[in-house]
Amino acid sequence: MTNSQQAPGDAAPPSRGKIAERLLPGGEEPDPRFTLANERTFLAWIRTSLALLAGGIAIEAFTSDLFLEPVRKGLAIVLLLLGMLLSAGAALRWLRVERSMRNKAPLPLPLIVPLLAGAGAVAAAVILVFVLWR
Repeated sequence: MTNSQQAPGDAAPPSRGKIAERLLPGGEEPDPRFTLANERTFLAWIRTSLALLAGGIAIEAFTSDLFLEPVRKGLAIVLLLLGMLLSAGAALRWLRVERSMRNKAPLPLPLIVPLLAGAGAVAAAVILVFVLWR
């Protein structure tokens, strides 16, 4: 039934706005609990991203006596880039999950997880080697 064909007592659903219509086209509004859980997951990814950014800044600012300059800068850059990628990945993941829930489709795999795990392992290995070396 279109808006022009609605029964007199039926109210049109409220519009979510143009940006929401563009980002989340079609489908049905999911259960608010699932949307809020998706948002909490997004915020957890953002919190991790902020921790990586803080770690990159801390490595560069406070470890000049522990690491050689190229290693220190490289490690800081890796952590900062990971933080940036994770922020972007969190936003894309939130959007993909929200669209999947609206269209009752299977949830997408978190593609950022293998990248984050691999890069985090490399960064931890570099730190471990230099801590043991010193």
